[in-house]
Amino acid sequence: MKLNGILVPIVTPFGADGSVDFDALKALVAKFLDAGVGGVVACGTTGEYYALDESERDGVLRTVRNAVGEQALAVAGINSLSTGEAVKRAKQAEALGYEVLMLAPPAYVLPNQDEIVAHYEEVAVNTALPIVLYNFPDRSAVNIEIDTVARLAKMPKIIGIKESSGDFSRAIALMELNDESFQVVCGSDDQAADYLFWGARSWISGGANVFPAEQVQMLKAAEQGDWDQVRAIMRAMMPAIRDMEGGDYNQKAKLGCMRHGIDVGQVRLPLCPVSDADARSFVDSLSAVDHQ
Repeated sequence: MKLNGILVPIVTPFGADGSVDFDALKALVAKFLDAGVGGVVACGTTGEYYALDESERDGVLRTVRNAVGEQALAVAGINSLSTGEAVKRAKQAEALGYEVLMLAPPAYVLPNQDEIVAHYEEVAVNTALPIVLYNFPDRSAVNIEIDTVARLAKMPKIIGIKESSGDFSRAIALMELNDESFQVVCGSDDQAADYLFWGARSWISGGANVFPAEQVQMLKAAEQGDWDQVRAIMRAMMPAIRDMEGGDYNQKAKLGCMRHGIDVGQVRLPLCPVSDADARSFVDSLSAVDHQ
């Protein structure tokens, strides 16, 4: 299986009473599909998976899967602090009809490289679904080293890596593994143009909650070799992307959903809403795209 296009790790909307707003979630999926995204990732970090109880998680997974239908790829985030729990989440996603899993090394645990391999091996033998590795050392506190990625890529069910380390030299080294069955997916929004230039054709982007149509257009421009257009779109998005990458990423991803006319509410604790001043600053940063 190949991942193609823009995949959105969708935010989880919350109502004024703090409960999951499933109607807003369905409406948001519809907006993203209309924009032409290639897939939707449910229960990712941008979706605040860690703040959902098991009933809410099940509801989010069901709602997204039903809303996506056959129009795009349905991807389930299955991150957990334990391998056993990740296996349970993989089986849950498989039962609900998801097509791909995305999994990072367990946060806080600090596994070594052999333990990272063992983590993925155990999940892989317990699911029929393909798995995308998720390397984001700023969040998991461990790096999936390039040699480890090469080991994991030999497993038939490991089909790619979402690379969010921010080290583009590393991303190039991963692309140069030259494994036809394994692909490197952009996971660093501020480096997307670089990934596209080097041949990546899939981008799992939290920023796509804000810019789904623009990112779809940018990917199409890259496919057509229109690098002037790629640069123009990236340049317009960059102020907002820098703002998001500078802090309060999830909060700003939710703020940006107002561009689609959908109120997705605030984040849940342990995250707190941004200040009014920071919210205004972020909204102002969107103007370069809105006036493009």
